[in-house]
Amino acid sequence: MAAWSDWYNQLIKPAWTPPGSTIGLIWTIIYPLIILSLGLVISQHVAGKIKFRTLLPFILNLFFNLAFTPIQFGLRNLPLAMIDILLVWFTILWSIISIWPTSKLVVILQLPYLLWVTIATYLQSFITLNNSS
Repeated sequence: MAAWSDWYNQLIKPAWTPPGSTIGLIWTIIYPLIILSLGLVISQHVAGKIKFRTLLPFILNLFFNLAFTPIQFGLRNLPLAMIDILLVWFTILWSIISIWPTSKLVVILQLPYLLWVTIATYLQSFITLNNSS
């Protein structure tokens, strides 16, 4: 099996696809925001300020986010990766809606993540639709 980078580089992608180094830099900025958001929400839950149903979309989001790379680059399953990234996007939106009444700070921390995943979802959709048999 070819290296994941060789496989990914041969896929049809939109002309505006960011280089891998840019994608890596963006995630280097966004992952600390995700971790901080999750930490704040967990601490609010432990303190009894929010119910588990408010924490749930953050947990699901982390699961779907961490599943993307093994699906995309390990399994090389583009349709499943597209479903996964849609679940990532949906759970970010669900997280923002659920925490809005309690913590505007967490909402602000989630907005760059939502913006980036919106772009990444379009990119993944393009790649999936143009490279799946």
